[in-house]
Amino acid sequence: MDKIRAVLLSLPRRRKRVLQVIADVILVWLSLWMAFVVRLGIDELNSPIQQHLWLFLSAPVIAIPLFVRFGMYRAVMRYVGNDALIAIVKAVTFSSLILGVVVYWYSNHQTIVPRSIIFNYWWLGLVMIGGLRVAMRQYFSGDWFVAAQHVPFANIDDGLPRVAVYGAGAAGNQLVAALRMGRAMRPVAFIDDDSSIASRVIAGLQVFKPKHIQQMIDTTGAQEILLAIPSANRGRRREILSFLERFPLHVRSVPGFMDLASGQVKVDDIREVDIADLLGRDAVPAQEDLLERCITRQVVMVTGAGGSIGSELCRQILELRPTTLLLFEHSEFNLYNILSELEQRISRESLSVKLIPILGSIRHESKLLDVMKTWHVDTVYHAAAYKHVPMVEHNIAEGVLNNVIGTLNTAQAALQAGVANFVLISTDKAVRPTNVMGSTKRLAEMTLQALSREKAPVLFGDQSSISQVNKTRFTMVRFGNVLGSSGSVIPLFHKQIKSGGPLTVTHPKITRYFMTIPEAAQLVIQAGSMGQGGDVFVLDMGEPVKIVDLAEKMIHLSGLSVRSERNPHGDIHIEFSGLRPGEKLYEELLIGDNVAATQHPMIMTANEDHIGWEVLKAKLSELLSAVDRDDYARVRQLLRDTVSGYAPDGEIVDWIYQQRRLEP
Repeated sequence: MDKIRAVLLSLPRRRKRVLQVIADVILVWLSLWMAFVVRLGIDELNSPIQQHLWLFLSAPVIAIPLFVRFGMYRAVMRYVGNDALIAIVKAVTFSSLILGVVVYWYSNHQTIVPRSIIFNYWWLGLVMIGGLRVAMRQYFSGDWFVAAQHVPFANIDDGLPRVAVYGAGAAGNQLVAALRMGRAMRPVAFIDDDSSIASRVIAGLQVFKPKHIQQMIDTTGAQEILLAIPSANRGRRREILSFLERFPLHVRSVPGFMDLASGQVKVDDIREVDIADLLGRDAVPAQEDLLERCITRQVVMVTGAGGSIGSELCRQILELRPTTLLLFEHSEFNLYNILSELEQRISRESLSVKLIPILGSIRHESKLLDVMKTWHVDTVYHAAAYKHVPMVEHNIAEGVLNNVIGTLNTAQAALQAGVANFVLISTDKAVRPTNVMGSTKRLAEMTLQALSREKAPVLFGDQSSISQVNKTRFTMVRFGNVLGSSGSVIPLFHKQIKSGGPLTVTHPKITRYFMTIPEAAQLVIQAGSMGQGGDVFVLDMGEPVKIVDLAEKMIHLSGLSVRSERNPHGDIHIEFSGLRPGEKLYEELLIGDNVAATQHPMIMTANEDHIGWEVLKAKLSELLSAVDRDDYARVRQLLRDTVSGYAPDGEIVDWIYQQRRLEP
């Protein structure tokens, strides 16, 4: 059957049409002959053709041109839908009426044609011609299972994974049609909260209420559940996922309507459950005036434009229509990726935004100043930083030079170029840090705080001691982990589950704040539009999440179970590897309790301690000197003295420092 189907599908379009016409001619004759048999009885099987040969010749001559006119041969058999069936009804009806007129004009008393013949011919033609197309649709889509599963005592098993679709709406029905066409999975049931359709049959599948999922599993043998509820908000999706977690089913999702409409994905692009549905909240609507204030019709520059946060900032900035968007990135590969994506979007949406990709490092202040002056930058979003805690702990010099000196260079270049707005992307790890990454990010915050309080500072490293007029409004935005960023635990857990485990968690009590990348970027843009300068804004991250709970949820929603002492026969084990160098059990967003609300419900402002610019310059000079000497003990001590709450809890693990201690 599969070989015949493949041969028929591979035929040229013209041959397919010829076969359809031949089949329709045969069906027209058969319908007319059956019309006589129904009227005259089984004893008159041969007499219709013998007595009314002219009628059998006239019927296809009338019908086939009408079938062509109504587009019956333009429809692709695999995708025959309601429109094609309506066209069949119209074509068969018109051909029957015309045939009736022919019978009226040309029949005589010797060859009387009963009037009921035309009616019988009409309904038999509908059944045969329409039925053939429906049957061929099922055949070419390879979906005889839907019909066969309703045959009494039939036990059909085509070997495909059996899936239930959660959501019997438009998306669910499209998904079922796509799955039947693709033949990679077998839809066996719908699950829906709507009690009015419970126990009914839609698209050949029974609809179950959520409380009857176990019954559905026992009845259909479903192995997976596909979520087809793109219009549900994140809170509702979280409720559904929490409920499904108790069943031994792999839960996956289909895209939302906006993704489908934009052409980014198709309805049968099934993916793992978005972890944001488990952890995130429904985003608060953006305030348009805050989004546009520092971007629309302005020149905007993003450092670290190819990173997780930087690239999302670029996407959202593009939507706000700046005149020019400068992508500043030191990684050629990352810069190429984000540039290609944004160029395609500009072309697709006919945007009038000029993209400028610039390969460079924030370690080079002269390059930064040259770029900002050349393009007359209005707003800088500084997202470039080293953020991986253990990596920076092992490479202290790079952490200091990139996170502290890089931020200092970018800020001083912005000040000299007369940039109006400067927004630093900070982290919750800057609060009472136990690691170099957090302490360097807090020191970067302190640098901007000090600069913002100087109307005419003498810049760091300027030997001429000439004061520089400060027209730049410096702000900082502090938040926790973003889902799906580089180094995030989510992709790691997915990979470990696919390989059969174990899932590695550093500590059973470790918790983290989480937020989606788009929500974080949108809030960063809005926060950067607020404040007078020197403000530290803190995003509302919701409640912290235990990483071990997150690991368990991901295992359960993969249709697997956790192997533990209580369940020794489970599928995947969770291992605790111990805290890594510089890692904390709990992250915080505030150093003190001095926090105030802003005009945005998800953004708060913190009143953090700061030190004067001249004092800070001396500290930075000493810190830079210690880095140049590879004196990491002194670097640690300077960070302790400068950064409030910095309390490293282990030995220095920098690779250079450790290697030199081993040398004789």
